[in-house]
Amino acid sequence: MLALRLLNVVAPAYFLCISLVTFVLQLFLFLPSMREDPAAAPLFSPALLHGALFLFLSTNALGNYVLVIQNSPDDLDACQGASAKRAPCPPPSTHFCRVCARVTLRHDHHCFFTGNCIGSRNMRNFVLFCLYTSLACLYSMVAGVAYISAVLSISFAHPLAFLTLLPTSISQFFSGAVLGSEMFVILMLYLWFAIGLACAGFCCHQLLLILRGQTRHQVRKGVAVRARPWRKNLQEVFGKRWLLGLLVPMFNVGGESSKQRDK
Repeated sequence: MLALRLLNVVAPAYFLCISLVTFVLQLFLFLPSMREDPAAAPLFSPALLHGALFLFLSTNALGNYVLVIQNSPDDLDACQGASAKRAPCPPPSTHFCRVCARVTLRHDHHCFFTGNCIGSRNMRNFVLFCLYTSLACLYSMVAGVAYISAVLSISFAHPLAFLTLLPTSISQFFSGAVLGSEMFVILMLYLWFAIGLACAGFCCHQLLLILRGQTRHQVRKGVAVRARPWRKNLQEVFGKRWLLGLLVPMFNVGGESSKQRDK
């Protein structure tokens, strides 16, 4: 239990450090290295477009990350302590989280990178957090590859060039041909690639469970769920304002189906 609580503190700190390092590299290395095209209009300069796109991705990733932390799943005790006129809540999926020390409704899993349980109230923000974190990492990797290609005059036209970059760079680093800052960027390329693929996998898996109307906890326990149209399952998590949530980080409890279920 002590190890889990420690991981619950270390993992968010690790994520915030990676985010800070990514922002610094984008601001002080990648953006200055993009030379403006004299023929292009100032409004559509490569540096400006790159900065705007990265700002959009990072803002949505960090915004949904904060919303996941702020909006915990509904507590079972709070639901049972509602008005006497209402029937007792029939939780479709309950679980006692040892890290949070409480029983939560519609429990999916405990995310150590956010230090919070994922459930009905923050499921949409968690999915969007995984989506935009994946896009931000993969986009940073592409920008880093362009920077390394320009600085070290390396061609990535061959598909295996990226895979052989790390061992080649390590040998050149110890021989003095590659600087420490350049080696650090190369290591970050592989870290962005790994985090981007991992978050993309989490996002796709979570979307599949949402379409089925299931949670990870239900899958692990082998709990059968009532078959419903996938549109209702999707609306229950993302709500009617799903398109606005894709553009701006915003909190949404759920659709009308979840409200009717709780009554």
